[in-house]
Amino acid sequence: MSDQDLDLHSVPSATDTAVGISRRSLLKGAAGILAAGTFPAIHAQDRIVLRYLGTAVNQDKAIADKFKADTGIEIQYIPVTTDDVTKRAVTAPNSFDLLDTEYFSLKKIVPTGNLKGIDARRIKHADKITPLFTKGEVGGKKVGDQGTAPKKVMFLEGEKSKKFATTNTGYITLIPTTYNADTLGIRPDLIKRPVTSWADLLNPEFKGRAAILNIPSIGIMDAAMVIEAMGLYRYPDKGNMTRQEIDLTIKTLIEAKRAGQFRSLWKDFNESVNLMASGEVVIQSMWSPAVTKVRSQGIACVYQPLKEGYRAWASGFGVPSTLSGRKLDAAYEFINWFLDGWAGAHLNRQGYYSAVLETAKAYMEPYEWAYWMEGKPAEKDIKAPDGTIIEKAGSVRDGGSYEERMGAIACWNAVMDENNYMVQKWNEFVAA
Repeated sequence: MSDQDLDLHSVPSATDTAVGISRRSLLKGAAGILAAGTFPAIHAQDRIVLRYLGTAVNQDKAIADKFKADTGIEIQYIPVTTDDVTKRAVTAPNSFDLLDTEYFSLKKIVPTGNLKGIDARRIKHADKITPLFTKGEVGGKKVGDQGTAPKKVMFLEGEKSKKFATTNTGYITLIPTTYNADTLGIRPDLIKRPVTSWADLLNPEFKGRAAILNIPSIGIMDAAMVIEAMGLYRYPDKGNMTRQEIDLTIKTLIEAKRAGQFRSLWKDFNESVNLMASGEVVIQSMWSPAVTKVRSQGIACVYQPLKEGYRAWASGFGVPSTLSGRKLDAAYEFINWFLDGWAGAHLNRQGYYSAVLETAKAYMEPYEWAYWMEGKPAEKDIKAPDGTIIEKAGSVRDGGSYEERMGAIACWNAVMDENNYMVQKWNEFVAA
């Protein structure tokens, strides 16, 4: 992600300032603030630092800088791998103040009691969070919920509960940060024919020029999408396979690997960008910002919509159960600030989607919103947050509008009941 942003709305309005004051009163105490009617000075003894645990790709310096400028509260990023986010949440909840994790990790974290139910009454825009998370709907229609669909794990029975609730209790596990529907990235200039199916990832036509994501719980979902597309098997739930289904999936991958199908099994965002930009790989598992990164280098790269649909994922902010006092108030302030629109617009410009669409829209130019969210041709050049032109005027976003893309979800990233067995078998594929 970028360290800068070209947002034209970064100067707070009088309303924004008033909201900032009311929130800051939680941290400062009402005395003096109400009387002064101005921003209180940030004194050294009032310095608050929120330790933010998550993966590096979700830790954006521009967001931390903007939040500090607006509130005086510092964000201290703690970057670790996806697996280590979960391990720290389970084993060391005192080592962070904010958790940024994927929804699929909640089945491991919530039973420990280390996650505090976020009180919706303290979240200004709680009722505006997209119904994709609260109801599993886009545009009033249900989307695929195989795997760990957020709606299955969105609420706790109470603030200190270790159990998920089946209805909206007002205690939220995670507040959505970024989410998207993933598909295959392709180099259309090197493939030179339409790609319409997940099955093409294992098409011998691309022998030695394909790549798959080497994160077991996600890579195996991509593989399952391919196997269904090839007509080999239909999974009752791709996100929760039986041992026999895992065996079938890994056997198919090993056969493809031994036949020389894969140029690489990648783990790192930058690795996926380099493979695609160099032309070593022409079709692979990919993330939307990686496609954007390749395009920003002037190289043709498409996040290809496929007829079988998308594999979706979602991350969110959680609060450790040990957090209290001023730190807890500061965590709520950050979450509220994050949903107010600036951060959402910043993330939307990178190809992600944000939790509260209407506040993000207020911080985007109409032509940006039309391109990123409505699937309309760009009226002007589209720029990344760092000012790089990533799409020329007239371009249309891959996958079309928000409703077209998110409405075509087939499954969600998940942790299976047979996760340990799956990882063991995945390692056999990697070693094959």
